[in-house]
Amino acid sequence: MLIAQISDLHLRAGGALTFERFDTADALGRAIDHINNLDPLPDVTLATGDLTDDGRPEEYQALRAALDRLRMPAYVIPGNHDDRDNLRQAFADRGYLPADGEFLHYTVETWPLRLIGLDTVIPGEIGGGLCSERLAWLVARLAEQPDRPTLIFMHHPPFPTGIRYMDAPPLEGAAELEALIRRHAQVRQIVCGHIHRTIAVNWAGTVAAVGPSPVFQMNLALAPGGRFKPVAEVCAIALYLWENGIGPIAHTSIVREQPARAVKAAVPA
Repeated sequence: MLIAQISDLHLRAGGALTFERFDTADALGRAIDHINNLDPLPDVTLATGDLTDDGRPEEYQALRAALDRLRMPAYVIPGNHDDRDNLRQAFADRGYLPADGEFLHYTVETWPLRLIGLDTVIPGEIGGGLCSERLAWLVARLAEQPDRPTLIFMHHPPFPTGIRYMDAPPLEGAAELEALIRRHAQVRQIVCGHIHRTIAVNWAGTVAAVGPSPVFQMNLALAPGGRFKPVAEVCAIALYLWENGIGPIAHTSIVREQPARAVKAAVPA
């Protein structure tokens, strides 16, 4: 089984640029083309939040049109830039998002590796959280198949990354999640977004990772006092290979060396 991950697309409709520099629609289109041309073709694509920039219906219409070009199933979860209701409506016919309830989490049972999408959004907040209701839902799902290898995908990382401006506030409920995961050895991988960088760590007795953005990266500010700055570094996706019960083995697949530069409007003479 081969899994592709795209994250932090920040898609804007109507050709609008993000930070007046990044053409998000063009970047997503290039990422879709890249995934479709991989050999072997991934079995699924996980889209791990911040799928749109403002959570507007027209942005989700554009997102749906782009993801529909994928040659494999795609599974979406929300990030802090997303609107749950608009996301749910745009993908309602796909059948995997819950039709009602507050949270957009679910399981995918079709593949050799069980997939659990976990909703970490706190509306109106940049940081995420896992309340007692969400943690109880996850406990119940893991108890259903304790011997089946499982991958959890979520937007906010549950671990500190060392990029301090992104580590505050930390994920609410991270300590409870860590204790929970340690009790469930079938969780072989946790896949996250939010940070716009490739990161991996041994955490809670398993491996947790953050995938890059195919649009723009965040600056690697590891020194105290570092501040956010969007940077035009390598645009990439993450791949996770599950083979003969080993892995998932993480790879980075480069979409392009740098995002396309914004085209400035001609200035009248």
